[in-house]
Amino acid sequence: MWQEQVQVAAPYDFDRVLERLSIDSMNVLDLAERYVKVPLRLNGFEPHVVTVQATGTKQEPAFTVTGRTEAVKEEAMAEVRRIFQWDLQLQAVAEHFKPSTIAEIFAEHEGTPLVLDFSLYGSLIKCIIHQQLNMAFAMTLTKRFVQTYGEEVDGVWFYPHPEKAAAIPVTELRELQFSGRKAEYITSISALVANGEIDLDNMHNQTDDEIYEQLIKIKGIGPWTVQNILLFGLGRPNLFPLADIGIQNALKQHFQMDAKPTKEEMLAFSREWEPYLSYASLYLWRSIEKRTER
Repeated sequence: MWQEQVQVAAPYDFDRVLERLSIDSMNVLDLAERYVKVPLRLNGFEPHVVTVQATGTKQEPAFTVTGRTEAVKEEAMAEVRRIFQWDLQLQAVAEHFKPSTIAEIFAEHEGTPLVLDFSLYGSLIKCIIHQQLNMAFAMTLTKRFVQTYGEEVDGVWFYPHPEKAAAIPVTELRELQFSGRKAEYITSISALVANGEIDLDNMHNQTDDEIYEQLIKIKGIGPWTVQNILLFGLGRPNLFPLADIGIQNALKQHFQMDAKPTKEEMLAFSREWEPYLSYASLYLWRSIEKRTER
């Protein structure tokens, strides 16, 4: 067993982080005790569960990180810092948006970081599953997939190895209510990850454009999917998915528009938000998501 105490720069609102993570029933967390159990594939692809618990406040953020295996502590801590964006100065983001047209939204959600998906492969597969589905059914399908083919460690579920997912018969996924086309995308894309044609590790060293050029050529991956992987898989700071219905609805509500904004209107709104478009996206989503009583 190992434990690490961490302090990060204020503001950092971990309660808002847990709130958003709680939307997905796959996540194991406790809002009152202020912790989340994080499934990490470390030391190659071994499953390890790491607990991240808040011990401080938004203005004095501090955490206790706990794991079982001392040998992977350094790798686990690097991954936890990346996922929870502990090295980002959120104060700089907040200052950038103070004079903006969405200043009220940023004041309301001050200190909310862009927390990443726990697995880049999982992020990719989740994006494929979520394509053109409502959120509730997409989450149901994702849960079925992971709990059928993944593995459970200490009560936490891990996505299956890409090799295992690549070998799943399409007929089995159809029985879980996947469409035939989506089932084929999941298995074929998993095969590309397994054989190294999609090098997930190398993506951390590539530019947004390089990743886009690589992924957009793959059957089953469109612009929305690439943008979401860049945003929630890799934490790139300047993404604004123009086709996202949630962002469109948030803009319509905030600016009291009669109809959803056009692409041209969204581009016009967003110009002053660069180079932090990803945070504009996140905070706009947060502005229309159901809140947990605190």
